[in-house]
Amino acid sequence: MTAKSAAAAARPTVYGFPRQGQNRELKKAIEGYWKGRVTADSLRETAAGLRRSNWQLLADAGIDEVPTGDFSYYDHVLDTSVMVGAVPERHRSAVAADALDGFFAMARGTQDVAPLEMTKWFDTNYHYLVPELGPGTEFTADSTKQVAEFKEALALGHTPRPVLVGPVTYLLLSKPAPGVAADFDPLTLLDRLLPVYGEVLADLRAAGAEWVQLDEPALVQDRTAAELNAASRAYRDLGALKDRPKLLVASYFDRLGEALPVLAKAPVEGLAIDFTEAAAANLDDLAKAGGLKGKRLVAGVVNGRNIWINDLEKSLSTLGTLLGLADRVDVAASCSLLHVPIDTGAERDIDQQILRWLAFARQKANEVAVLAKGLSGGTDSITADLTANRADLASRAGSAITHDPAVRARAGAITDADGRRSQPYTERAKAQREHLGLPLLPTTTIGSFPQTTELRTARADLRKGKIDTAGYEERIKTEIQQVLSFQEKAGIDVLVHGEPERNDMVQYFAEQLTGYLATQQGWVQSYGTRYVRPPVLAGDISRPEPMTVPWTTYAQSLTQRPVKGMLTGPVTMLAWSFVRDDQPLGDTARQVALALRDEVQDLEAAGTSVIQVDEPALRETLPLRAANRPAYLEWATESFRLSTSGVRPATQIHTHMCYAEFGDIIQAIDDIDADVISLEAARSHMQVARELAAHGYPREAGPGVYDIHSPRVPSADEAAALLRKGLEAIPAERLWVNPDCGLKTRGWPETRTSLENLVAAAATVRAELPAS
Repeated sequence: MTAKSAAAAARPTVYGFPRQGQNRELKKAIEGYWKGRVTADSLRETAAGLRRSNWQLLADAGIDEVPTGDFSYYDHVLDTSVMVGAVPERHRSAVAADALDGFFAMARGTQDVAPLEMTKWFDTNYHYLVPELGPGTEFTADSTKQVAEFKEALALGHTPRPVLVGPVTYLLLSKPAPGVAADFDPLTLLDRLLPVYGEVLADLRAAGAEWVQLDEPALVQDRTAAELNAASRAYRDLGALKDRPKLLVASYFDRLGEALPVLAKAPVEGLAIDFTEAAAANLDDLAKAGGLKGKRLVAGVVNGRNIWINDLEKSLSTLGTLLGLADRVDVAASCSLLHVPIDTGAERDIDQQILRWLAFARQKANEVAVLAKGLSGGTDSITADLTANRADLASRAGSAITHDPAVRARAGAITDADGRRSQPYTERAKAQREHLGLPLLPTTTIGSFPQTTELRTARADLRKGKIDTAGYEERIKTEIQQVLSFQEKAGIDVLVHGEPERNDMVQYFAEQLTGYLATQQGWVQSYGTRYVRPPVLAGDISRPEPMTVPWTTYAQSLTQRPVKGMLTGPVTMLAWSFVRDDQPLGDTARQVALALRDEVQDLEAAGTSVIQVDEPALRETLPLRAANRPAYLEWATESFRLSTSGVRPATQIHTHMCYAEFGDIIQAIDDIDADVISLEAARSHMQVARELAAHGYPREAGPGVYDIHSPRVPSADEAAALLRKGLEAIPAERLWVNPDCGLKTRGWPETRTSLENLVAAAATVRAELPAS
């Protein structure tokens, strides 16, 4: 096909759409089902209605081919485990008794059965449920969900393209099941898995599917020759099947690199490639590979992970370069739109001019359609769109919001000394022990306590004017008193005020810093029914006044035990926001770090002796390619130290990280030079404690003994057993006892019992320690 004919054939598509509904209808229905207020049939009706409205929205935007199978009640990787029959032994009876309840048992656990481990989906803030596999795993096909959703869309008059997690990525994301040797490689199961995928593909073809998309984002990471050979074999075998739809293998989030020629040579009909992340590298690699002759190329030129409007002329230039490199060039977002909110039209509090700089899922679908129209019909066909786009881009670039000379001058004056504590850890530790007087195995929590209906109502009442500021603050004070009273009675050593005044650990701070914008309806799925509203980092950052000092000081006035000051670190402030794309991330991180440095110093001046600066996103934001990691880790660790290094030796700096693969960043954990780090460890059975020990980590650590993402209440014996595992790796004088993460999503009854059990476990194990 010529470049001209390839352009004329261009069609718009996307890989996935947000699941929750504009008003989070899915979240409410699922949580209602868990509480017994919503029936299974009603839940299914809500889900079907959301799928129907999503497909219609995409069709109305001009999307030619809509995705199916991307919808999930909890997680699409868990859906894949069900599709291939990879249900852990401990969950099989629940799944057999009721498929829906069994599905949620795998996701959340029950009081008697632990859930699957949860971790981050590549370098996003979305969490997936980790498949558990072993040498004895037998796969069986169950395409019920995939076929049903395809037929739903087809019956409504759409052109559906089912989307599946690809077999190679599925295995690379998996872990050895409990009891399986740690060195077991799930990729050895590929030959056992491929026939099951073949059955699913045949079922979809029988239902009428012309194309099926197989997502292989794991192939944008550094891969060994054996892993690339596995990918080659997988798509050789799937491509050789006679009874199958056309196959579109999709990659996103980074450079496809050495996997590109592997897939280009495979007997599949199309590739989808990200031309927003590492766009130049993917373009260059594609040209070097000789293009995709005879194949369909789906070009992801609209950023599916950030919320800034597309530069239409730049994207059209990229698309023009791609013409002639493939038999057909279609236009898409770079990845599933799962990672952005649904519609800017729902925002009422953002200035209309600024709102024109933003594109959520609905607007991105429109951009994809406009670009496809411009590619196929020429720029004259989208003149009005291009004119408006140029004006909006110029408005943003010239706005005073984006540039603050004072902030830039301060950031430019940073010295190496600003990012270093005045004394080494060994000297600081001695000063802190003398000052705080804590026992061995000190107990604490991560920061937040349950966000009750009463607290959420109070915040809503304040916004609606039903109560004044004084009335709201009295409610918050009452909550802090209750949280502190419980902790003291439970015997916790280092207390927290519970964060009742905070809506979200990033949004709360963003609302008090210059340069940030807050949305009202910008919800994005983090995991399951947990949705967050990432703020928009639009301009230069500064802190006009203290953000946490008054509430922390109030809490400390109620107790003689130390109360931690609680802050969110600079990397997490970036990772869980929609970041600006007009300057390097490291520059933005330094601005945030300086604002936090002011807060840390004000907390210390107010008498706070323990200050926690959370960085759960440090691993999440790690570049997918090893070559890009040193530069990232340099500015990421520097920004943390810049936030925390202005305090006295006796002030103890904590940090917290959760739900990630920590082995990749152990050196960075060391380099941030926090005095104490708390980490998720319960679901992974203290793996991180062993990783810290293997590294020779010299400071204090609290690997979690209570999995807060499950409603299970761990017994004191269970927590003690985990604690003893921790002691095998970390000496008692450096080991803390704490939950995996904050408690805001949990209810008070389970929180109360779990923490009482945690304290009891610490006392039991403390009594077992040899006398000093």
